[in-house]
Parts: sequence; C-alpha cells; structure tokens
Amino acid sequence: MIAKGFVHKYGDNVDTDVIIPARYLNTANHKELAAHCMEDIDASFTSAVKPGDIMVGGANFGCGSSREHAPIAIKESGISVVIAETFARIFYRNSINIGLAILECAEASRDIQQGDEVSVDFDTGIISNLSTGKTYQAQPFPPFIQKIIEEGGLLKSLSNSKKM
Repeated sequence: MIAKGFVHKYGDNVDTDVIIPARYLNTANHKELAAHCMEDIDASFTSAVKPGDIMVGGANFGCGSSREHAPIAIKESGISVVIAETFARIFYRNSINIGLAILECAEASRDIQQGDEVSVDFDTGIISNLSTGKTYQAQPFPPFIQKIIEEGGLLKSLSNSKKM
C-alpha cells in the first residue's frame, strides 16, 4: 500500500487538545470532528487539506488525553498517514485501532517541510520526499497492522475476519 500527498507540518508536543479541542467532543459525528481538526494551531488546515495528504509532526505527537477523537479527526479530514519523530503511546494505539497509518522516523520528521509532496510505501517503510528527492527509512508495518489499516480499523478488521 502506498500513500501520496502534500505535507501539513507541525512541531513537537502537539497534544490531543490541539488536534481536536475539547469543546467539540460532544459529537460522535466524524465529519464534525474533522471540521475542527487542528483549528487552534492552524486555522487554515481544514480548508487546505486534501484527501491523501500527509501530516508530519515532531517529537511526542498526540500527547495529552487518551481521547480517540484526535486520530479520528485527523483520519476523517483526509490525512492518509502521520509521520513523526515519536508518538505518545496511547495516540499510537488509538491510531492503529481506528485505521490511521502512523510512522515514526526522526530524520523524515526533521527534514520534510510544509507543502512538500511525499509518498510512503507501507510495505517497505520507505518515505520519499518527491519535492527534494530524498528518501528515509521507517519501520514498516507488520502484515497484521497493514490489514487493520487497510480494513479501516481494528473492529472492522476483526468483523471481516469472522465473516471468512
């Protein structure tokens, strides 16, 4: 599986309260959550993001509360993968659970810039910055996690495996 899109870049310690502010947590509507994604640090994000785009963060991306709303808002906004130096562990697990692809790669996190065009090969973990020609190696997803992401999350993956 390959993702390709333009980059929306953020810094270190982007917490779940910034990804989706608490004032919007009174809805379970994923489109409504996406409509407010990143608005407190990037008011232009929702109007600029396109399906398939890529989010790049720094260290400790997704820190803060354990709300699952944060990766849901990112995924529903159209982001195909989040690349960061490191992720908060609960955010990492919540992302996989809802089918949002995330990769840790410190070098890519530092080098890739806002607006760069990037592709990510989930089978190999290779991140290619198409704007600069530079490539980076992240740890590829094991096949069972690729299956969870491809099927849209853990629950959908488990449901589909029961049908077989």
